[in-house]
Amino acid sequence: MNDLERRYRRLLRAYPPEYRRTRGDEIVGTYLDLAGPDEERPSLADAVDLLRGGLRQRLRAVGATDVLPGVRLAATLALTAATVLATGWFVRDLHPPPADLGYPSFGPFASVGVLAWVAWLLAAVVAGLSPGRATRVAVAGAVLLTVAVVPLGAVPALPRPALSVLVPQVALGLLALALPAHPPIGIRWLPALAGLATALATHHLTPGLSDGWGYYGWATVTLLSTVGVVLMVVVVLLAAGLALARDSRGLWAALTLVGPVGLLTLHSIAGAVPLSPNPTWATLAGTAAVVSAVGVGALPSAVALRRRVTRR
Repeated sequence: MNDLERRYRRLLRAYPPEYRRTRGDEIVGTYLDLAGPDEERPSLADAVDLLRGGLRQRLRAVGATDVLPGVRLAATLALTAATVLATGWFVRDLHPPPADLGYPSFGPFASVGVLAWVAWLLAAVVAGLSPGRATRVAVAGAVLLTVAVVPLGAVPALPRPALSVLVPQVALGLLALALPAHPPIGIRWLPALAGLATALATHHLTPGLSDGWGYYGWATVTLLSTVGVVLMVVVVLLAAGLALARDSRGLWAALTLVGPVGLLTLHSIAGAVPLSPNPTWATLAGTAAVVSAVGVGALPSAVALRRRVTRR
C-alpha cells in the first residue's frame, strides 16, 4: 500500500464501518485509477467528495436523508441574509462622517469593510449566474475578505466595522458554502433580488457617525436584530408549511440556523441576562460563546436523537 492509497483509506473513515467493508476497496480503487502517476496525496476535490459521500451514507444509515436538503435550504437563506446585511453596510460605508468631526475614513468610504461588502454583493450575483463551484469560490472569497478586515482595522487610519457586524457575516458565509449546486432559477437569484430590494429601500439614507447610523450605534443593533428576527420567522414558517406535507427539511434548516440567528440577535439575548440590561463587552463575548456552542451542537444533537429513535 503506497502513501496515496493510505491517505484515501484514511478519508474513507468518513463512511460507516459496514459500508467501508462492502464498498471500501471499490471506492479507493476508483480514485486510484483516476489519479495521476505522480500524485502523492488526494486532491482537495477528491477529499471533499469523499467526506461528503461519507456524511451522506451516515445520514442514510440513521434514516436522516432529509438533513442535507435542509442544510441546503438553510444555506440559501443564509446567503440571502448575508446579502441583505452587506447591502445595508455598503450603503452605510458610502457616507463617511463629515471631515470636521475628525473621524478617520477609508478614502471616500466610511471603513475598510467596504471591500468585504463588495465581495458579498458579487457573490450574490455569481450565485444567480453560475451556481455550484463558482458560487462556493465567490462566497469563500467573501468570507476570507471579511475575516481579513479584522487585522486591517488594527491600522489607526483604517477604521473597520465592529466584531458584532463581522462575526455574524462570517457565520452566515460559512453556512452559505453548502448552497445547492443546481437550484431553480428563482431560488438562485433570491439573494441578489433581496440585496437589490434592500438597496432601493435604503438609498435615500445618508448615514454618518454623527446621527447614530454607524457600526457601533443603535442602527447596527437594529439592523442585525431585524434581519435575525425576519430570518427566524421565515424559517419557522417554512418548517411549519413543509411539516404539513410531511417534509422535515424546514426543521433541519431551522436547527442549522440556530447559531447565525443567535449571533444576529446577540445584543437582545445578552440584554436578557439578569442584572445586565446594558450588556458589556464581556457579557457579549460570553453570550456569543454560548450561542456559538449551542448553534454548532444543535444539528448533530438532533441527528443523534434521530439515530437513537431509529434504532429503537
